[in-house]
Amino acid sequence: MPNLNKTNLARRTILTGLVSCAVAGPVFALDKRVATQLVDRLVGEINAAIDSGMSETKLIGRFERIFADYADVNIIARAALGPAARSAEPAELEAYVAAFRGYIARKYGKRFHEFVGGKIIVTGTNDRGKFFEVMAVTELRGSAPFDVSFRVSDRSGQNLFFDIIIEGISLLSSERVEIGALLDARKGNIATLTRDLADLG
Repeated sequence: MPNLNKTNLARRTILTGLVSCAVAGPVFALDKRVATQLVDRLVGEINAAIDSGMSETKLIGRFERIFADYADVNIIARAALGPAARSAEPAELEAYVAAFRGYIARKYGKRFHEFVGGKIIVTGTNDRGKFFEVMAVTELRGSAPFDVSFRVSDRSGQNLFFDIIIEGISLLSSERVEIGALLDARKGNIATLTRDLADLG
């Protein structure tokens, strides 16, 4: 006959271990190595898309999927919208974020289309305190190499990039200005902005 005290003790030990794991956070907690691996995979997918020879339309569709997998679109979209994001209705904000995802993929998909014939190479990672910055260099045929950096954090609960710095210009800062101007031109109407984003980028 089994010893119930020992059985109960074993169960409590297992449960305590499971709770400890849950409290400790995700298995792949963000650190320098994980941030670098994330951008390595991201860059690998971008390079594969660039080398695929597909049309610009299909390439932009591929970039939209890449952004969905690797970018913290929710944080980027909210930051770009600024203070208006805090007062928006949940459904209104959700529709805006979905429209922003397509807009940003088209916009930067076209930019990455300029990289056809070249490649992006990860060169190092720096710990910036609240995030990791993974540096890369872009080599293009017939042009001088230039720097690209990906800023990675886990503040949304996942390891994702929330900003790209291309030749010293921040995606996040640029979009904050762009979306702010678009929203002002529509007198602060987020629904109108959301509708019009479908034709922008």
